[in-house]
Amino acid sequence: MIKMTGKIYIIGIGPGSSEYLTKKAIDTVEMSDYTVGSTRAIDLFDDAPGKIAFNVKDLLDKLEEGVKLAADGNTVSILSTGDPGFSGVLNTVLRLSDENNFPEENIEVIPGISSLQLAAAECHIQWDNANVMTFHGRENIEDILPVINNGKTTIALPSRKVRDMAQFLLDNGVEADRKVTVCERLSYPDERIVTTTLDEIADSEFTYMCIIVIYP
Repeated sequence: MIKMTGKIYIIGIGPGSSEYLTKKAIDTVEMSDYTVGSTRAIDLFDDAPGKIAFNVKDLLDKLEEGVKLAADGNTVSILSTGDPGFSGVLNTVLRLSDENNFPEENIEVIPGISSLQLAAAECHIQWDNANVMTFHGRENIEDILPVINNGKTTIALPSRKVRDMAQFLLDNGVEADRKVTVCERLSYPDERIVTTTLDEIADSEFTYMCIIVIYP
C-alpha cells in the first residue's frame, strides 16, 4: 500500500479574541482531521476536529504528534497565537517536519493578526517606521539597547515581566521620564492600555500578555 502524505496548515489565530480570526482560519480548521494548539487557541473554534491541546511543557511533543499525523495522511491544523511568523510556531514546525521527513511543500502558512499590529493600531503608530522586536524565549534583551535611541518608536514583546524590562532600560541609562505605553491582554474584555513613564512602569505589575511601546 502506498503511504499518503497529508497536509499541515500553520494558522495564525490573532491576538486572542475570536473577532480577530480570519474566515480562512475558521474554514481551514473545520476541514481538518486534527487541530493542534493551546487550550486557549482551540477554544476559539466551536467545532475544532481531533483536538490535541498542549501547554508549555508538552508543546514540542504535541507539535511533533501533529507532524506525524500529517505524515500518515491526515490534514492537520496547527494553531499559532498571533501570526505564525512572529514569535509563533513556524520555525519549530518546519524543524520538526524536517526531522520527520515531512515535505515542506505540504505545509501552508495562514497568517494572522499579531498583538504587535494591534498595539500599533491602538497607539496610532505607523509601524513600518518602528523598531519591531520580540524577546519571547530569549534572554539577550540587551539587543534593544542599540536601537532604543535611534529616533524611532520601539514596539517589543518582552521575554519576562514588563517591569523587569523597564528596570533593565533604566539601569542602562534610558531616561526615567521616557514615555511608554503598555498594552495588556489586547482584544480581551479586560484589555488594559497604560501610557506613563518608564520609571512608573518599573513600579507596576502587569500580566505576561503584554506589548511594550517605548517612544523616542
